[in-house]
Amino acid sequence: MQYRTRLMVCAAALGVAGPLSAQETYTAGVEASFPPWAYVEQGEYKGIAIDAMKAIAEDQGIEVEFTDLPWPSLIPALAQGRIDLLVTGLNVTEDRAEALDFTIPWWENDDEILVPTDSEMNLVTALCCGATVGAQNGATQYNWLESELVENGDVGLSIRGYEDYVVAVEDMEAGRLDSVVTSTDTAEQFIANGRDIKIIGTIQRNQPQALAVQKGDPNDLLAKLNAGIVNIYDSGAWEEIVHEYKPEASIREIPTTMPDYVESYQDPIPGYDG
Repeated sequence: MQYRTRLMVCAAALGVAGPLSAQETYTAGVEASFPPWAYVEQGEYKGIAIDAMKAIAEDQGIEVEFTDLPWPSLIPALAQGRIDLLVTGLNVTEDRAEALDFTIPWWENDDEILVPTDSEMNLVTALCCGATVGAQNGATQYNWLESELVENGDVGLSIRGYEDYVVAVEDMEAGRLDSVVTSTDTAEQFIANGRDIKIIGTIQRNQPQALAVQKGDPNDLLAKLNAGIVNIYDSGAWEEIVHEYKPEASIREIPTTMPDYVESYQDPIPGYDG
């Protein structure tokens, strides 16, 4: 279930000194159906990105208000200035870099091919020959399926787009899809939560993930976010947050790799002198 709720991260709750009026408040857009990065449990925002953003806000003395939006509307909302930053498991792509500015990357991800546990499909038949594959509308997985497997050489694949991956996996379990392609983190989370599904193949992507702000950084947020990311990494807070939600995860060095086309990652990088 999607929740259209808001949560104010108060200065008192974060332990930030100083009066509330002296702090800056920013609206952070999230997709709260994207575990382990962002989701709602008993009316409370949780996840790696949520907790990390709270820690960054505390470190930088700013106030953040989270707002839940469907994934397809998040990037347009940021580009149009209706939110100030995007906080979720956001993959960096060239198209997105033309519309947004990214922080230093804090994660890398691959994609996984999911099928029902009793399926006899393999990584080839799950993506060809009449298979119906689910992916999230606007996600890099959907775009990859469309551009690499349909437009560049039709292999008999049918793609079905979804507002979120929860519904896609439910449809697959109900027999309305043959497979689903999603990020490694999300796939592992579904399996850990007891879904009757399995991973049958990995699409090696090494996709960097980062926070994003409006193109041109009109709110001067990049320096604060970059400094906060480095500080929570150096303090060990980042590792604690990640392992709370993914105990088995290896902690990559921050910053991870970033493509050359990201303008906001050219020297000098705001708030980062590494």
